[in-house]
Amino acid sequence: MSARTLTRALVGLVLPLFALAAAGCGGGGSDGGGSISVDGSSTVGPYMTAAAEGFQKENADVRITVGVSGTGGGFERFCRVETDISNASRPIKEEEAAICAENDVEYVEFRIANDALTVVVNQENDWATCLTVDELNAIWKPGSTVDNWDQVKSGYPDVGLKLFGPGTDSGTFDYFTEEINGEAGASRTDYAASEDDNVIVQGVGGEKGGLGYLGFSYYEANDDTLNAVAVDGGDGCVAPSVETAQNGTYTPLSRPLFVYVKKSSFAEPAVEDFIGYVLENEIAIAEKVGFVPLNAEQLATAKNDYQTAVEEAQG
Repeated sequence: MSARTLTRALVGLVLPLFALAAAGCGGGGSDGGGSISVDGSSTVGPYMTAAAEGFQKENADVRITVGVSGTGGGFERFCRVETDISNASRPIKEEEAAICAENDVEYVEFRIANDALTVVVNQENDWATCLTVDELNAIWKPGSTVDNWDQVKSGYPDVGLKLFGPGTDSGTFDYFTEEINGEAGASRTDYAASEDDNVIVQGVGGEKGGLGYLGFSYYEANDDTLNAVAVDGGDGCVAPSVETAQNGTYTPLSRPLFVYVKKSSFAEPAVEDFIGYVLENEIAIAEKVGFVPLNAEQLATAKNDYQTAVEEAQG
């Protein structure tokens, strides 16, 4: 199976929980079996699913469930002590961290990949090849009444503008609104919202005048129905790609992706081994699902944090 075909299969998962019999480790094996519960960002979901599948090839006595309830929904469950790992497409918020603290949930944050948050249009759209941050702001800011492409830029056709985007529990929503509208959560509300990026893909793909935003891997897996829009952050139009996210030219919509792991869960061999496996194979996993791998410094930091967490759990 090609990497593209595998990516399409992974990001097409729409079940609320994707259960895998899986196990493994960074080095040896998880001989004692066990289970690992993961939930959170739908953007990070395909990454963790791919990691679990690779982990399964080495061991078969650990059960992993990967949920995709959104970054905010994932943190709610994580801080209620319902999961071991929380996937996130943004850092944890102060109010979320406070709930974790109230429930004695201590955690370690791991940056596991990078992403190029992607603005997408229908493939029939041959006019909006690049949008400036100001134009995106005019479309998405609170109270915006822009509802036709001819209102976005002079020369654009008289085609109704149909908007699709993440719901408010999504880290993608928080990141996009902060970078484009200047404040996380500040957005017009009259758009088709969903925590499931596949719904956004279907919406934009079904409307000639459709426009939305989602993680780069979802665009890459659906580039037969969507076009990616280059973004001008002030230094000219730059298209989203692995290369432009890695070299820092895709601004302001390149972003880090995270997993949060309960410190207490590192006492479980299955969790310790799984996170070790993820970090040892981070580059291969990221490339398989269309994300931008960590650079050497970022990966070294993650591995050092992992070793510290393991030592603390054992000590």
